[in-house]
Amino acid sequence: MRDPRNQLLKITSTAAMMALSCVLTLAVRIPSPTKGYLNLGDCAVLFGGWLLGPVCGPIAGGVGSALADLFAGYPVYIPGTVIIKAAMAFFVSLLPNRFVGNERKRPGVAFIAASVLAEAFMTVGYWFYEAVVIGEGFAAAFAGVSGNVVQGAAGAAGAYFLTGVLSRTGIPGLYGRGCFGKGRAK
Repeated sequence: MRDPRNQLLKITSTAAMMALSCVLTLAVRIPSPTKGYLNLGDCAVLFGGWLLGPVCGPIAGGVGSALADLFAGYPVYIPGTVIIKAAMAFFVSLLPNRFVGNERKRPGVAFIAASVLAEAFMTVGYWFYEAVVIGEGFAAAFAGVSGNVVQGAAGAAGAYFLTGVLSRTGIPGLYGRGCFGKGRAK
């Protein structure tokens, strides 16, 4: 039988991370050449993926970031944002534990590798989305790639910092996580 306190923790933490993703996305918005904007929401998306695991992390990251697009007046980005940000959180929730091996040797390396992959997916995903779905064309949409790379680097660095700080508090143990993803979410 599932512990109702654990379920309540997952639900409330998912909602809180959804809100954090939305707020960090809206807090600092720098317009990009392709009608979108650069933001700090990737910090929360990557951090939430690591902390909440492969189900709740993608929900929080995808929905929270999509809500920010809605509130910011960019509804055309909502479908792409849900998919791209959810995939980013999913990568960070699974890759450090599944493919790197024993993280006790280098706990942050796996998180960094997963973050780089997630941010590369974000950059290519938005380039493709802007080119095909929004109809900018590949050459015009390419103008936004450099901004997305900068956003990705800032998001990965911020998430790495948050993860490092929080992993020393014992809070990740509530989620089955240790330092930089040791253990698995239940």
